Amino acid sequence: MNAKLDSGVTTRPVTRQTFDEVLVPTYAPAAMVPVRAAGLDVWDQEGKRYLDFTSGIAVSSLGHCHPVLVDAMTKQINTLWHLGNGYTNEPVLRLGSALVEATFADRAFFANSGAEANEAALKLARKYAHTKFGAHKSRIVSCLSSFHGRTLFTVSVGGQPKYTEGFEPLPQEINHIPYNDIEAARAAILDDVAAVIVEPIQGEGGVIPGDHDFLVALRELCDKTGALLIFDEVQSGVGRTGAFYAYMNTSVIPDVLTSAKALGNGYPIGAMLTTEEIAQHLNVGSHGTTYGGNPLAATVALNVVEMINQPAFLARVNEASAKIFANLEKLTAEFPQLFGKARGQGLLIGLPLAEGFKGRAKDVTKIAEKMGLMLLIAGPDVIRFAPALIVTDEQIMEADRILRAAVAEFLAAA
Repeated sequence: MNAKLDSGVTTRPVTRQTFDEVLVPTYAPAAMVPVRAAGLDVWDQEGKRYLDFTSGIAVSSLGHCHPVLVDAMTKQINTLWHLGNGYTNEPVLRLGSALVEATFADRAFFANSGAEANEAALKLARKYAHTKFGAHKSRIVSCLSSFHGRTLFTVSVGGQPKYTEGFEPLPQEINHIPYNDIEAARAAILDDVAAVIVEPIQGEGGVIPGDHDFLVALRELCDKTGALLIFDEVQSGVGRTGAFYAYMNTSVIPDVLTSAKALGNGYPIGAMLTTEEIAQHLNVGSHGTTYGGNPLAATVALNVVEMINQPAFLARVNEASAKIFANLEKLTAEFPQLFGKARGQGLLIGLPLAEGFKGRAKDVTKIAEKMGLMLLIAGPDVIRFAPALIVTDEQIMEADRILRAAVAEFLAAA
């Protein structure tokens, strides 16, 4: 028998301990519980303020509760929430048009997350290869230390065994090569390959930019073998690298591109973009999703696209990036025993720990959080900076000050 919920369930007091009591333990969240946010400012249950340099793992690129997005969402909430996929809607038609006009693509498919966007891209690649070349052309090539999502298919394509252990048997015909290794790519990408999927800058793998020559080589090998080149821009897309999409920083145009995270600024949405000819291989009924491209998600994403894909906005991203890199260069020069050279693009930046401190990135970020600065890690050895793209010079200075204080405390206890 189901117990009747009491009328106060929506206002019942909850704490960090509640997580350990009622939620599946797939995460180990911080001790503090955020309850309110605006811009790059976050406040916890105790009223303490934090400077957020995570933007929800490169998601809230326009900051928390941006007034334009709040207004757009409020209007759409009072207009139309959801329709089954037997119908289309005006916001998703406008969003699809905006993304097609802004990129190489002719067609867009909308889902709810980066994992689903990548799942769609990989399914499309196999369907395309099977139809055009035959069932023998099914192999997928990815990179070691990559991350493409948490579905069984995408986690298998991602090159990190720690995420697949215990979930076997895994999908087959998937191979991994070292990132930025052209010779390994040449050896792996043969005529039986349906798709090559790559992040133009690896995020979870340590914030490692793709070498231009490597990306060019992948494009040439895909052209030679008839494989599709998929760019996973779930983390690097929508202004994060200083271009609307990171492929625009290169001379390489993919066949398929996936996007999510910042596209909805916190409202769940994913997108797969591709060409007219390739898109036709996902015909009616071959793929779908209940919530993908619903009016609420599409409304938010359309406003995000219109605000970020502006020359002045992207120029400011690169300006802010230069300031953060300059601060990190000074920090590294002062503490060469602790840090290696900062790397990344735009406002996706990684600060690797030096040899003697590898594995302790989380220790540094925990101290910074205690002092009021929220940071990410990218694996155990790299501190990751992914602030909202609207970060100000004053906030960059504040983050530098807090990080330096955290480094001093970390070294004093080391």
